[in-house]
Amino acid sequence: MENKSRRAVRSFQRLMHGRWLQMALLFAGVLVPLFLFGELAEDVLEKETFSFDRPILLFMKSHATPMLDNLMLFFSQVGSIRMLGPCALALAGYLIVRSHWARLTYWVLGFGGALLLNISAKHVFARTRPDLWISIAPETSYSFPSGHAMQSMAFVAALMVIVWHRRGAGATLVLGAAFVALVGLSRVYLGVHFPSDVLAGWTASLAWCIGLAIILGKRLRPSAASSASQGFL
Repeated sequence: MENKSRRAVRSFQRLMHGRWLQMALLFAGVLVPLFLFGELAEDVLEKETFSFDRPILLFMKSHATPMLDNLMLFFSQVGSIRMLGPCALALAGYLIVRSHWARLTYWVLGFGGALLLNISAKHVFARTRPDLWISIAPETSYSFPSGHAMQSMAFVAALMVIVWHRRGAGATLVLGAAFVALVGLSRVYLGVHFPSDVLAGWTASLAWCIGLAIILGKRLRPSAASSASQGFL
């Protein structure tokens, strides 16, 4: 019996060898975000409110200035599909030219899939926009989850997966995280989204993009030779 137990342990160790990163990604990048999104979505479906939404919105409004108005409008516009869409198409075109078919497939599914999920989710939850004040950039579509938060997170998360084994990945992560945070902040500052909308958009896209990366796995990794010769992408 003891020998069988030892063999079972060794078999498990061999199975897990080299897979700790995948397990960490599965937990932190998929399971935790999905859990958070599920908690938010359940309350939204039940028409419940979140205790942190209104205070954060009012705090943002109380610190509004003309300079911040312009700055937040800028980040909101940069995070819109009108800006990210052409950038996504440009990257897809580059991947086609370089015949990076696996990464092209991931990019289309990651970013494009997140857009479709957002459209579907908005109609499922049908949450109305905040109405605490008249926004300088009013919106009329549904609120949950935030499209800006979801598409900016999908853009950065999918890009990070594509360049993870390339030079400049660290800088991309830092700049991308700052970009996603500022886009989400801008939507709350402008009063067109509840903070819970933004959080839901972030978690949904993160789980989607990391989940796809885990499924595609090694097919997304460049060879050592291509990593050395092709630079950032």
